[in-house]
Amino acid sequence: MTPKMALEKPAPETVFVVDDDASVVRGLSRLLRANGFEVESFASAAAFLSSDARDCVGCLLIDLRMPGMNGLELQAALRESNCTLPVIFISGNTDVPATVQAIRSGALDFLTKPFQEEQLLAAIRSALDRCRDARTRRLAALADQDRFASLTPREKEVCLLVGSGLLNKQIAWQLGTAEKTIKVHRARVMEKLAVVSVAELVRLVDRLGAR
Repeated sequence: MTPKMALEKPAPETVFVVDDDASVVRGLSRLLRANGFEVESFASAAAFLSSDARDCVGCLLIDLRMPGMNGLELQAALRESNCTLPVIFISGNTDVPATVQAIRSGALDFLTKPFQEEQLLAAIRSALDRCRDARTRRLAALADQDRFASLTPREKEVCLLVGSGLLNKQIAWQLGTAEKTIKVHRARVMEKLAVVSVAELVRLVDRLGAR
């Protein structure tokens, strides 16, 4: 299965809990499931990293202090592997330096126990919204790439030249062909890329970095 196909399949949004305290995991799992969330738990950072959960849709609820790899080290490992799951930290202690480091490294929130249930649920909903938006952007980027890949080599040339602001007659001169031929190529480019204006085409080219 290609990455694109995997992204296009409907996927449940899961809260991944990474905490070595079994009683905390049980309590969080009951709370989250009672509020309609899918939950999957891991007793260590290593267990999470060895799973395929990093490629799923959801968010991470990570305990700051764990034996072996701690929460901040797990966050760094996820960042290095380009995992885009939003991260929420939970901790039994107020640790200002760790909080600052976690937020600067991209954590969505840092909750100190005991926290209010609604505070946790609001953070998780926000994290899932962010993950959903990121997934939508990835799907749109894949669609852009597929449409651009469907162009012939000549159509790609015309596309990039139109995107750079050249007129049909200028493109024809540069490519050594007739202006009416460029008009035909341009019409096919617009159709294949599903754009209706030069402005849309320019934005698509910019998104792809095709220039």
